[in-house]
Amino acid sequence: IIAAIVLAIIGYIFGSVRIIKEGTNGVVERLGRFERVLEPGLNFVVPVLDRVLEESTREQTIDIPPQSAITQDNASVTVDAIVFFRIKDVYRANYSVEDLEDALENLVITTLRSEVGKLTLRDAVSSRDKINRAVLNQLDQATEAWGAKVIRVEVQEIQLPPELRQAMDAEMVAESRRKAAISESQGTVQSIQLISDALKEASNAKAVLQYLVAKSYVDANYKLGESNNSKIIFMDPKALTETVGELIAADNNEGMSGNENRPS
Repeated sequence: IIAAIVLAIIGYIFGSVRIIKEGTNGVVERLGRFERVLEPGLNFVVPVLDRVLEESTREQTIDIPPQSAITQDNASVTVDAIVFFRIKDVYRANYSVEDLEDALENLVITTLRSEVGKLTLRDAVSSRDKINRAVLNQLDQATEAWGAKVIRVEVQEIQLPPELRQAMDAEMVAESRRKAAISESQGTVQSIQLISDALKEASNAKAVLQYLVAKSYVDANYKLGESNNSKIIFMDPKALTETVGELIAADNNEGMSGNENRPS
């Protein structure tokens, strides 16, 4: 009898000891009702009567599978994301919602579709950070009652149908070419202005201008000659330089006459 009593006591002691690991909490249910929360470390419970459910309080992730969404301008896209969250209150996480992870996943999907629907296609593709912040803000408010804290949301990829992707790529190429043409024309204007300013101060402006025109003439003829289908038209560079030289001389004379008319 004594041996049986000793064994029962030893069994009770071992059965009542529950060690909770760091990064987890334990929820004690006694006869189906919530009793208390166990912190990490050594804890004691009532064998047979108590049931312990362990919940991780470390950061966890939910990988959201690709979901279809419609943008503000009626473009169909596919969005997938990953959610980082942590349980702050194991009591509410167990008793306020049936399945916390399933509820979070459905809430993220709904919120993602809603936020993408507020943006145009171009904004949705280029504004992932904006979508992340908007979804995080919505989730943070909704999940507080569940005892969970959504730490961050990362939209991994926004996929477009092939025809939309090709159209956007073509638009980007056209925009790049337009900007390049504007930059080239602005550079040309600046170069012409610099040459004009330099010629006004040069004593041999006519000779310099004749050289520049002749050089441009030779370069143009050379490029035309490179093509088999090009038609080469020879023009007299002397006539061109004489005409431009007369324009410079007239401009210089006007400048001198203007200076003479100015009061001293």
